[in-house]
Order: sequence, then structure tokens, then C-alpha cells
Amino acid sequence: MQAALEHGKWEGTLARQRKSGDQFTARVVITPRRDPSGKPVGFLLISKDISDEIRLTQYARSLIEASVDPLVTISPEGKITDVNEATVKVTGAPREKLIGADFANYFTEPEKAREGYQRVFSEGFVTDYPLTIRHAEGRQSDVLYNASVYKDARGNVLGVFAAARDITAQKQASQYARSLIEASVDPLVTISPEGKITDVNEATVKVTGAPREKLIGADFANYFTEPEKAREGYQQAFAKGFVTDYPLTIRHFDGRLSHVLYNASVYKDVNGKALGVFAAARDVTPLKKAEVELADQRTRELERLAELERFQKLTVGRELKMIELKKEVEALKRQLTELATPAQLQ
Repeated sequence: MQAALEHGKWEGTLARQRKSGDQFTARVVITPRRDPSGKPVGFLLISKDISDEIRLTQYARSLIEASVDPLVTISPEGKITDVNEATVKVTGAPREKLIGADFANYFTEPEKAREGYQRVFSEGFVTDYPLTIRHAEGRQSDVLYNASVYKDARGNVLGVFAAARDITAQKQASQYARSLIEASVDPLVTISPEGKITDVNEATVKVTGAPREKLIGADFANYFTEPEKAREGYQQAFAKGFVTDYPLTIRHFDGRLSHVLYNASVYKDVNGKALGVFAAARDVTPLKKAEVELADQRTRELERLAELERFQKLTVGRELKMIELKKEVEALKRQLTELATPAQLQ
């Protein structure tokens, strides 16, 4: 009452009691009533039961605090107006310090964080906005923010409500998978259903001579000596789910050729929908070269064998001819001997 007299009005919340004896919380406004001389003669009290509002607020608060995702509300000036316990944990800052602080200050890239909430105010929302939260102890958490504006009953924008999904473990797993992919000496590539290259490793860059930026988005078939055969290969993978030892020849930017055998299979999302084809190429150029050399050697050996057979036939033919000539000479000698007289013989 004294505050109402001093300031002309007092408003706040009070615990009140109904005639039934039930307790309830009310929002109360008290104004003094005065006579013509200005002397206080009483008070005007306006009271509204806000028990349901409080229960709804408490329910909403419990939902917010139950979330494992960091949740935050941001004013149009970029100041934090509310947080949940998950935000306290991920930043390492107490709630009292967070409230009123600049939202952008808790990220490794403050300007990017600032651009994020400003986009929400201008466009109404953002989805999967990547940021990295820095903990007070220096730890970092990679997150994706989804945020939208919230308004009052008249449609006036009051602020931004933002939820962060921690993807640190997912990102680490992705980096681990990436390191395995890059460690492979075999060219690895992913292909979209439209036949476009969506990712490659360094081995693919080396075997094609094309930079990664040029490969991504390009037609997979364009890097082979037989583009149509390459196209049939990945289409077969989409149709059957896989291909094994599919022979192709990659053409390097400078014209060098690499003979490979592709093994490929489709990869899918959580609902089983095919997203693309993952293909690994085993370079068999040395084997192919060895096969060619072996075939050439075999051809040379066969030619040598044929030459030897011809020589043998020629040699044997000559021997047989000499034997026949010797037989003829001996026969002639015998005939001469039989025709000679005894005197001639003496």
C-alpha cells in the first residue's frame, strides 16, 4: 500500500485466498483513491488469477530443461534472455552470467554466430546452421542450430528461440571415415543417381589429373576411354545393388591410361532410399602390362617354335635326300660291278 501511495501505483504478484479457502496466485494492481483535496481515502485493487499461466509456464520450463540440446532465447539486440541447463553445461558459464551476455561471444566464430541470428530476424528461421561453441575451459562442441522468431499476441517479434544439436561425435566419426578414405591408395568415388561425382579421394585426383573442385559435380563417365561402358557400370550398380571387377580404363589429363577394376555398391539413408553409389577402383595397369608382355613373349616363342619346326623339317628332308642319294650310288656301284668282265676286274 505504501508503495502505491508513494508511486501512484503498485503492481506485482500476490498469494491470495478464495472464500473456499483455496490458495491461488494473482497479478495485482493497486492504485490509491483520493478526495478532491488529494487526501488518500482508499485503494482500487484489480486482481487477476494467473495460476493457470504459472502452471503453463512451469510446464514449458520443465520441457525446456528436460532437453539435452542447448536452448537459448536471443533479443533483437543479440543478447541472451534465457537458457536451459544444457547451455550452461556446454558453455561452462553459469546462468547468471549468460543472461544479458552477447550470444555471439560463446562461439569460435562470433561474426558467423551474429550473422546467424540476424538471418533469423530477417528471414524468420534458419535450419542446420553450423557453429562451434567454446567452453570456458577451452573445449569445443560442433553444433547445428535450428532457430525461429517468437512473437507476442499482436504479431510483434520479441526474439529468437534457438536449439543447438551437438554433432561433435558425428563430426569426429566423419573425420575418421574421411581419413580412412584418404589413406586408401585406390581411387574412391561416390556417384549420384544422375551420374554426377559427389565426392572423391586424393587417389582419384592423382589418377585423373583433375583437381577435386573440378571432379565434384562432373559426369563420372567423362573420365574414361569408354564413357558409355562407364555409364553402364554405375547404372548396373543402382539396378542390382553392386558390381564386382568391372573393367574400365581411366584417362589422365595428360593422356596416360590406367586400367582398373571397379567394385561398387549403393549406399542408402536410414529409410532405405538409395542415395548414390560408392565405387573403388583397383589399378591393374601393372598386371595388364605383364599380361601384354606375357602374350608378346608367348607369340615370340610360338613363332620361334614354328621356325624350329620348319628348320627341322628342312634338315630332316635333307638327311633323307642324302640317304636316298647314297642308296642310289650304292645301287649304281653294284650294277657296274655286275656288268664288268672278269678281265676288267683283273
